[in-house]
Amino acid sequence: MSGHSKWAGIKHKKALVDAKRGKLFSKIAKELTVAAKTGGGNATTNPALRLAISKAKNANMPSDNVDRAIKKGTGELPGVNYESISYEGYGPAGVAVLVEALTDNKNRTTAEVRSIFTKRSGNMAGQGSVSWMFNKKGYFLIEKTKIDEDTLMDIVLDAGAEDLKVDESNFEVTCNIRDFDKVRQALKEKSIEPQVAELTMVPTSTIKVTGERAKQVLGLVESLEDHDDVQNVYANFDIPDEVLEQVE
Repeated sequence: MSGHSKWAGIKHKKALVDAKRGKLFSKIAKELTVAAKTGGGNATTNPALRLAISKAKNANMPSDNVDRAIKKGTGELPGVNYESISYEGYGPAGVAVLVEALTDNKNRTTAEVRSIFTKRSGNMAGQGSVSWMFNKKGYFLIEKTKIDEDTLMDIVLDAGAEDLKVDESNFEVTCNIRDFDKVRQALKEKSIEPQVAELTMVPTSTIKVTGERAKQVLGLVESLEDHDDVQNVYANFDIPDEVLEQVE
């Protein structure tokens, strides 16, 4: 997980900038629509919708936009039929890359994602080629200034968390996806607001990348994340903090 906390924090800050451009709102709207279509429009009984609504609130997405996206999913309003699709590949230095997308045109999105891999010194690979290197987990990034380690450990472990890691400025909490809501609720009850609270793909091992290769890897990841149809990008890089700081 080394380097993961700083990258998670950087992505969170970038998301706030993206929200101003409307790009983040568009991606969250897709997620809301698909979640509502798959599991219904009641957030109480639909965990995927509940998480998407939480993302919308964190991004200050207008409530009208949220309601409209949900109604498109439930069929109360006309909407686009999005298909969930994932892509796998390798970046510079052999870094494994996993991409999750929502699209209304699979052929177009596949061609464009493949082009990004090629232009950024990577290559697409077949299904299953890298996904086995990742496990889906609940993930929380909490600033050290908000709570001490022992207190936080008691709170999250009692709620079902699997692990607590510490770096210079943050705590990283991981849990089984089934326990995500319980851990989030336990933090909320103690008035602890995570910087990041998400379901993510955590790599089972990482590849240390430095220098120019590190910049190339980040360039690939950023280009993929910037694509309108791409919802999430996961990679198993371990990049030094000083290189990551150049991205901020």
